[in-house]
Amino acid sequence: MQTAQRTGRVPLSLMVAGLAALAPFTIDTYLPSFPDIARELAASPAQMQLTLSLYLLAAAISTLIYGPLSDGFGRRRVIMSALCIYALASIGCALAENINQLILLRIGQGLSASAGMVIGRAMIRDVYHGTEARRVMARVTLLFSIAPAVAPILGGWMHDIFGWHSVFLFLALFAVVLLLMIWRGTGETLAMDKRHSVHPLAIARAYGMALRNRHYLALVFSFAMMFSGFFIYVAGAPSVIYGFLGLGANDFWVMFVPIVAAIMLGSQIAGWLAARLTSEQTVWLGFALLLPASLLNIVQSLLLAPSPLYVIAPLALYVLGMAVSMPNINLMALDRFPHNRGMASAMQSFVQMGFTALVVGALVPLLTPALPYMALAMFGLSLTGLALWLLRGRGE
Repeated sequence: MQTAQRTGRVPLSLMVAGLAALAPFTIDTYLPSFPDIARELAASPAQMQLTLSLYLLAAAISTLIYGPLSDGFGRRRVIMSALCIYALASIGCALAENINQLILLRIGQGLSASAGMVIGRAMIRDVYHGTEARRVMARVTLLFSIAPAVAPILGGWMHDIFGWHSVFLFLALFAVVLLLMIWRGTGETLAMDKRHSVHPLAIARAYGMALRNRHYLALVFSFAMMFSGFFIYVAGAPSVIYGFLGLGANDFWVMFVPIVAAIMLGSQIAGWLAARLTSEQTVWLGFALLLPASLLNIVQSLLLAPSPLYVIAPLALYVLGMAVSMPNINLMALDRFPHNRGMASAMQSFVQMGFTALVVGALVPLLTPALPYMALAMFGLSLTGLALWLLRGRGE
């Protein structure tokens, strides 16, 4: 029997973290450039929002393809192809001459960036099991969490010095670096004897099993709800930074550094608890943090004048709880389909990004005029996530 390669020249956790970071980099680096892009390309606020929501929608749909492809052809070949497409789309974004071209090329970025999240999670489950898998997933989350903090700071710096075009050229370079790292330093993790047919009927049957598994769907949608509650503030960051807090393009760190510090701390806690609590107990701890945080957020938004401390502190506490839950709830969902982890990971990413795209496209434009609207939406989504967690059922 042929087995997967456990390690390569590049540590697997570092490689997977880099792949997972591609999506937040694609979102967060260009947020500080929103006003200048809109001005140069004569784009309306609604059109600028489309560059984000359609990116997320494209990423969500394409995840359904990458999971089965990686189950059939192996992880390495599929992710390298996706990175090539991503690099070309990013260069195209830098050269866009009007908003329609930018929207189209952002869709191209979404169609390729999603491979990193889907295949990265599956690679971890190919190689690691049990407590070790939980620890590695927590380590990946820790490394990955640096991206949302670095991205807007780096994006603001590049925007101020080189202009918004440089942001997309940087994304192309990042993809090329990942491509070279995989080519030279990472082996295939999926053994030949564990691969599955990529025939459309076989893929349809696999997704049919996932759609009929209510326990799996409850886990996946539970995390999608809590993540979307957080992402309201990511998508609304220009309004929060420029509008409510009255800050500038170089001040996105005020929002994102505390958030990422909370993600890093939550990931460390999740890794430390891997040998001390069950996955279910750890997820409960996460909800015990994020639900009070969302209530506190409502109170401050209604009673206090906007300030970095009042706005960001509840958000950071919410993200801390989400980070504690994230590695465990993701692994619990993957473990529902131990023989089709690529498919299971793809469905996870589809639901997460698809629902987030819906929130960004439909809700965020309605919520950003007032901070209490954003806070109430966060609470509603987190409460729905808890309800779905309660409906998940026990392991079979």
